[in-house]
Order: sequence, then C-alpha cells, then structure tokens
Amino acid sequence: MLKTEIKTVLEAARTRGWVSEPDAKRLLSAAGLEVPRFVTVTDPDQIEPVAADLGFPMAAKVVSSRIVHKSDVGGVRTGIETIRELTAVFESFSRLDGFEAMLMEPMVSGLEMIIGAKMDDQFGPVVLLGMGGIGVEIYQDVSLRMAPLGNADVDSMIKGLKAAPLLYGYRGRQAVNRDELTRTLIRFSDFVMAAADMIESIDLNPVMCSGEKCIVADARIMLPPMDGHTAA
Repeated sequence: MLKTEIKTVLEAARTRGWVSEPDAKRLLSAAGLEVPRFVTVTDPDQIEPVAADLGFPMAAKVVSSRIVHKSDVGGVRTGIETIRELTAVFESFSRLDGFEAMLMEPMVSGLEMIIGAKMDDQFGPVVLLGMGGIGVEIYQDVSLRMAPLGNADVDSMIKGLKAAPLLYGYRGRQAVNRDELTRTLIRFSDFVMAAADMIESIDLNPVMCSGEKCIVADARIMLPPMDGHTAA
C-alpha cells in the first residue's frame, strides 16, 4: 500500500525533479514518521483560521515549483507570533519565483539532527545520521550505513557521532529519546527501501529530537533526472 502511494506521488513530481515539502511530509507520515501538523494556504484570508487552529509560535515556508532550497531565497520564516507577521510573510513569499502556496506549521523544539539517504551506484541505498541544522556542512559530523537498518546499526551510528554526548543529555540538557530516534531511523530505512528505485536522495533536516519524540521539521526528496537531463 505504501509503495503504491509513493509511486503515485513520485510520478506526479517527475517533471519537477523533486517532491514538494507538503507531499514529502505526507509520504513520511504514511511511513510512520512524525511530522508537524501543517496546512498550506493559497490566499491570505485563510491565514487567521489556520493560525487559530495550529497555534503560535509558527513556522512558514514557501511552496514553489521552482525553489528547491527555500532558505537560500528567504522562503523560510520561523518564530512567527502574530497574524500580522504571517500576512506579511505570505505577501513576501507570493513574490518568489513559482509561488504556489505557503506552508504553515507550529514550531518544534529539540536537538537538530539530520537524517538522509542517497542511492549509491555500488552499494545501493545508504542512510546518513548526523547533527543537523544550518551547521551540517560545517561540522560534517555524520555516520553512514547501508540500508536496511536494524537496531544494532542505529546504535553504532549514534555512537559514531562526535557529538553523541549531546544526545545523552550533555551538561544537564534534556537527553534525546533514544527509542524514538531508533524507531525513526528504522522506519526511514524501510521507506527508503520501498522507494529506492524511484528516488535519487532524501534529506530530512532538521529532525527535531527531544526527550519525547523525533519530528521531521523539513523534508526534501530528489528524483533522478528524466531522460538523462537535469530536471528544471
């Protein structure tokens, strides 16, 4: 059932070259991963009732057919506290290239992790775990394993991180729920295996891990080029 849903969504996104964040999160949720409650709005009149339902503080992101890296073009805003701010953000997003909608979701707290996968020509699906957020390329603190993953694989991935002490509650900070992190990685691995012949890579960054849950705050699924050409 999940593979059928994956195929339907990915086929619809083939000409774009990647899966939109709303669709990516719906797929991940269907695979058993935690995602924030979110709503996409296409009209500023929709903002107030959605905000009343979801609650503040809130994050807003542009949904665009032409923008893969949202933060590079100012397409991500966090810590929004008022309807007025949301309306101004919507107006700003609506001027971005290929604007389709604004995604609204409550802010999620926790330790920023990255979970990803890439289809390797030699080894097949390879899963990555590391410290996430905007510093991921600076710190380059990651562990890699071939999918599918088991509990022992996840345990060794976590222990292989230089920043592993942060997960255990470094200097009095709240420890990450290791059972939830393990569950998230294994379900992600299962998802990757189901989609392996249809995708190029997946990045979940950040995945916000706390003492209770690990929640996928952002997701990007890239598809193979069509007919040998890079998708627009």
